[in-house]
Amino acid sequence: MTKNKKIYFASDQHFGAPTAEKSKLREQKFVRWLDTVKTDAECIFLVGDLFDFWFEYKTVVPKGFVRVLGKLAEIRDSGIPIYFFVGNHDLWMEDYFEKELNIPVYHKPKEFTFHNKTFLIGHGDGLGPGDLGYKRMKKVFTNPFCKWLFRWLHPDVGVALAQYLSVKNKLISGDEDVVYLGDEKEWLVQYSKEILKSKHFDYFIFGHRHLPMTLDLGSDATYINLGDWIHYFTYGVFDGENMELQPFEKEK
Repeated sequence: MTKNKKIYFASDQHFGAPTAEKSKLREQKFVRWLDTVKTDAECIFLVGDLFDFWFEYKTVVPKGFVRVLGKLAEIRDSGIPIYFFVGNHDLWMEDYFEKELNIPVYHKPKEFTFHNKTFLIGHGDGLGPGDLGYKRMKKVFTNPFCKWLFRWLHPDVGVALAQYLSVKNKLISGDEDVVYLGDEKEWLVQYSKEILKSKHFDYFIFGHRHLPMTLDLGSDATYINLGDWIHYFTYGVFDGENMELQPFEKEK
């Protein structure tokens, strides 16, 4: 890491939900955050569900998100690396970000090392025990034949249908996401502890859960869930020594 530089993490913006009008306000806030962190960012990690729905047809991507995409392009063109991890709402991301924005896209958790600290970073959906229903559905959603069938829907139909169903997802409005469920029911905590049995990481960085959390896993390992940009507007920052969650423009 460069001296006085920081690494930033954010996830679960769900832009497009619940309506374009309400999403626009959150997009503007996120762009202000990007303008703030670009001044000292070594790199930026976007850890899934940037969009509430995203599907790449061969020549079409969903309408909107111009401010966010433009700001990401500006930051990347300035030389600051950006890394994107797909979430369960934008898991149909293909190569648009890579070709248009020069932002690599990851579909699975990936290991990184910064300043002798090891990180395992991913969105977190479908990891750990439980959530069997979603795991079955994810196999369907990511099946090449099913994706091929969806492509045959006109974008006006396919995108509108998917956006309607996506907004109804419990992650946007579910009460269970506002409380810590305990180690035995927090699947990403269980997943992290299982990984630690065979390999050490200093930090496990995930999204998906929507609840900001920093948990000591023992053995000098820490689990961090980044929260969201719907209710909490939290992000992670690593300064080369310490990793912590911070709120952005916390609402009173």
